[in-house]
This record gives sequence, structure tokens and C-alpha cells, in this order.
Amino acid sequence: MIREIQRSPASGLVMIFVLLAAEIACIYWFIRSIDQMDEMQSMLAALLFVVLAVCWRGLFMVQPNEAKVLQLFGAYRGTAHDSGLRYTNPFYTRRAVSVRIRNFESGTLKVNDSSGSPIEIAAVVVWKVVDTAEAVFEVDNFEQFVSIQSEAALRNLASSYPYDTDDDDVPSLRSHTQAMSDSLRGEIQDRLDKAGVEVIEARISHLAYASEIAQAMLRRQQAGAIIAARARIVEGAVGMVEMALEELSRKNLVNLDEERKAAMVSNLLVVLCSEEHTQPVVNTGSLY
Repeated sequence: MIREIQRSPASGLVMIFVLLAAEIACIYWFIRSIDQMDEMQSMLAALLFVVLAVCWRGLFMVQPNEAKVLQLFGAYRGTAHDSGLRYTNPFYTRRAVSVRIRNFESGTLKVNDSSGSPIEIAAVVVWKVVDTAEAVFEVDNFEQFVSIQSEAALRNLASSYPYDTDDDDVPSLRSHTQAMSDSLRGEIQDRLDKAGVEVIEARISHLAYASEIAQAMLRRQQAGAIIAARARIVEGAVGMVEMALEELSRKNLVNLDEERKAAMVSNLLVVLCSEEHTQPVVNTGSLY
């Protein structure tokens, strides 16, 4: 496995002045050798001028948050990170690699969750290159590698957890968003380690049931919400009935036998749990 080797090339501005001075001296040498009718000196001056012209190829520019991967006849020689005008071996080939933070948004994928329900899911992945040598030489196209592996990790995550669950202790895609994000980031990072890429963040950006079961799942969620609401209403109504009976008994306002208590409890529960306003019938003829 090829690891990154950081290089610090010489300043390009200094080399410009050095090369200009050398070329001026070479031109002066060439003109003087012509005046002296010295062919050997003229040939040497011309040859030196050609060499200096080749040396100009060693100048290159490194932008901020960019790296240049240096190769000599196919062999990796290092990576330059220092921004600005730089100078290196003119026979080096230089490949620019951005080390800026990037983001990738997957397409909407249709996957079956762990319970077999078809869902639609998408994610946003924030990443950057941290090892330029691995990114360039270990994979064919690291940008395409990031997108494909991210989608593969997202599919695996979606098939490992249910879309939703009634048990709060069981993690699900919808209710445990932070846990799902951490799990997705970890799996993508494991897949991209060999490509010299660091995953900064990964989050689910879209989550829904597939269109063919969306209506059925909506009715299921509505039924669950109604059941939960009814349970809270009944729990509160029972507490209010119990409190009413205790207050009547404590203040000794009226003595009720078991049959009358049962009737009172039934009537109170109907009043408290009914969805519609109740219309009481007032008995004015007797106590009962």
C-alpha cells in the first residue's frame, strides 16, 4: 500500500530570478563566444540555454487546499501541500488533488428494511482526502469510489434496521437519527479507509415508505396514535373516577352501595372517554 510522503519544494519566485540570471549569463556567454569566433564555446552556451529552457518546466502552482502528487517516470516521489509558486524536478509529472471538504448526496434508493417493508432512503456524506497517495494510486477513481461505497453502506444500514418501531429501546431509522448517523458514518469510513478519505459526517437526508405501501403504513401510524391517545385518556379517566369516589367517601356526602358505585363509575367513564359531548339525563324524582 502506497502512503503519502510530504515534500516541500523550493520557492518558485527564487528560482525565477535564478533561472533569469542564468539565462542572461548564458546569452552573454553565447554572444561573446561568437565575437571570439569560438565554436566550442558557442555550442556549449547554446546547449546550456536549452537546458535552462527545460528547467523552466519545474515551476508549478499549488492552490490553497490543494496538493500536487509528484511522479518521476511513473514512480511516486511525494506530495506538495505548500501553496504558492513552487519549483521541483522539471521531469516530475504533477497531478492536482483537492483536499477541500466536499459533500456527496446519494440518489433516493428503494430498499427493504429489516422487517421487509420497502422504503425510500437517501443520505448526505461530508468527506475530504487525507492521503493523496492512496486516493490516486490505490483506487481507480476515488470520487466515484466514494459515491458507490456510500450508497452500498446506506443500503446495508437500511436493511439492518426497521423503519419504525413501537419499542423505544429498539433502534429504528426514524426515531434514532443520531445513532443511525453514527452507524452510517462508521460503515462508510471502514469502506473508504483504503482510498485515503476521511468521512467527516454522514446523515440521512430522505426517509419515507415506498409509494406502494405509503397509504397502508399511514393508516397503521394513525391507528397507533389513536390507540396511544385512548390509553392516555382511559388512564386519566380512571384516575379522575378514583379521585371522585375517594372525595365522596372522605367528605361523607353520600353513601353508595357497590351497585351504585359501579353505575357511577360507568357513567363517569362514558362522560370522560367519549369523543362527543354527552347529554346527561337529570333525575329529579328520587335519589337514584
